[in-house]
Amino acid sequence: MRVKRGVTAHKRHQKIRKATRGFTHGNRVSVRRGKQAVTKSLQYATRDRRNRKRTFRQLWNARINAAARLNGTTYSKLIANLKASHIELDRKILAELAVNQPEAFAEITKAVKK
Repeated sequence: MRVKRGVTAHKRHQKIRKATRGFTHGNRVSVRRGKQAVTKSLQYATRDRRNRKRTFRQLWNARINAAARLNGTTYSKLIANLKASHIELDRKILAELAVNQPEAFAEITKAVKK
């Protein structure tokens, strides 16, 4: 018995079309180009999930450094003193304190200053 592939192909094409919503016209309309665009977009998504961690750490470091300098120290000295004092606050929390609760951040810097 002969197997006709129309239903299967249509379903596969619809899956590509659904994934390419919001893409440019050529990538949205053509199934072949859409498939390439989806593959590439997934590669970018994977790469950028890794890069997001890197970018946020840079941001936190900059915020901590700015707040540390307002309190008379530098980023590197502050982090070194935190480690020496066995205070385990990560950079995300330190940056959050630096922006939203500067008094608490000032207390931390006083606690670890030598």
